[in-house]
Amino acid sequence: MNQVKAWADKNLQGDKVIWAVVFALSMISILVVYSSIGTLAFKRTVSPEKFLLTHTMHVFIGLAAMWFAHKVDYRYYSKLSKIALLVSVPLLIYTFTNGTTINDAARWIQIPLIGTSFQPSDFASLALIVNLASMLAKRQQNIDDIKESLIPILFWCGIICGLIALTNLSTAVLLLITCMLIMFIGRVPARYLAMLVFVGLLFGALAVAFGVRGETAKNRIKNFVNGTELPFQAKHARIAIATGGVAGKGPGNSDQRNILPHPYSDFVYAIVIEEYGMIGGIVVLLLYLILLHRGMKAAYNSERAFGGLLSAGLSFDLVCQAMVNMGVVVGLGPITGQPLPLISMGGTSMVFTGLALGIVLSVSRGEQQDQVWDKQKGEQEIKEKNLTAKAA
Repeated sequence: MNQVKAWADKNLQGDKVIWAVVFALSMISILVVYSSIGTLAFKRTVSPEKFLLTHTMHVFIGLAAMWFAHKVDYRYYSKLSKIALLVSVPLLIYTFTNGTTINDAARWIQIPLIGTSFQPSDFASLALIVNLASMLAKRQQNIDDIKESLIPILFWCGIICGLIALTNLSTAVLLLITCMLIMFIGRVPARYLAMLVFVGLLFGALAVAFGVRGETAKNRIKNFVNGTELPFQAKHARIAIATGGVAGKGPGNSDQRNILPHPYSDFVYAIVIEEYGMIGGIVVLLLYLILLHRGMKAAYNSERAFGGLLSAGLSFDLVCQAMVNMGVVVGLGPITGQPLPLISMGGTSMVFTGLALGIVLSVSRGEQQDQVWDKQKGEQEIKEKNLTAKAA
């Protein structure tokens, strides 16, 4: 037991609670996805175990990305984010013009030779959050300056959110809300936040008019507001929740997994509740809330503005996405197509979620090391004072 603890202290640095929550959600992901891929395997005439192995590999790749990201000093991500933003713009434009359609949405780019797909919106979202935190941290002394502070921030937020909205409106809205939170924490005046809202509404209107999913988004919002008839997905998600009861039907005993579209991704939370009941649903919800709390705690403890803004933005973005997914499943919002981070099947989502959490851990690791160094420095100063007193 001591050897395991020593290994964890050496290799899994940063907030241990975040590590524990991620491992728990990863185990839940493997169990629930394996339970819900039977119909998909039947349609593609392959073994469910093949999808299980692929998904498990994606989970471990995400954990590996998280581990590598947490080993890097988070201050280096400030420089990388500038390059990432410049790269993300042509990727998002290419996705809009030549993107691969998967699950009735053209949000992916097919990577040649490898034979896998890549979702640029995840990459662009991560790059924007990191870069926005960096810009605000550097401009704390002249945060009221329109030319130096406001224009670059509004430019990048508008461009990235607008390009994402052309193919993925819900992700763009969540990203815009996250940017507003980071700017609020970064002491940006309220009038500038109002300008960001205006920019978001402008680009949102353009995305609805010219984007590939504009009509779909309008119809889903209209159906939800009117409440005349439940969409097929929402109806069977509620059936799964209602039949799950308090304790659930047990692992592998879901009925709606064979009826619900995409029960392994967009509606995986419905399968969680059907098989593990209200208890399982609450446990998953609490795990995400713990993740948000620890991410915000790392932000609060950070002595550097960049680290605090970075940790707050990334943890809020991830948990907000989870809340939207769970809210859609239980009928609190229109259908969005947002995956459940760390649980839904999907390689791109796993990798970039792992990178985001790794950066949060890097922030907490850096602050823990600073505290250790400050403590050692204080102890050294006390020893030197004692030696000086004895010599006198």
